[in-house]
Amino acid sequence: MGDLPRHVAACLHSGKLAMLAILVSAGIVLQILACALYNNWWPMLTMIMYVLLPMPLIFFLGSDTSSLLNSSESGWVGAAKFLTGFSLVGSIAIPTILKHADVIGWGAWTMVLSSFFIFISAILCTIKMNNEDEYSSF
Repeated sequence: MGDLPRHVAACLHSGKLAMLAILVSAGIVLQILACALYNNWWPMLTMIMYVLLPMPLIFFLGSDTSSLLNSSESGWVGAAKFLTGFSLVGSIAIPTILKHADVIGWGAWTMVLSSFFIFISAILCTIKMNNEDEYSSF
């Protein structure tokens, strides 16, 4: 993007940030709709895992998310990967267990898992954007 005019590059960067905001908003709306449409607020239990999901990355990796994507020998990076994986499995397991126990219906289960995949795509886009030079502020 080095050959684009400055105003066009700024517009493209703003569009990426707007897309991230739309993804996160869509995930939150799906999560709330899964609860409100079926008059059952148990699916909101997965929000705990959504809050815990970025914590290992923040605490153990800080601004260096590039070490998350490669095989690193550091113990802290390994701990961050393990705890992030635990949160990911919990984010899928909680609605699946609730569905298996017939606490929530198929519609709520589908909406909660759709919300999960939207959140994951937003996190991956954020990691990709942070690895670009234009967005790194550290």
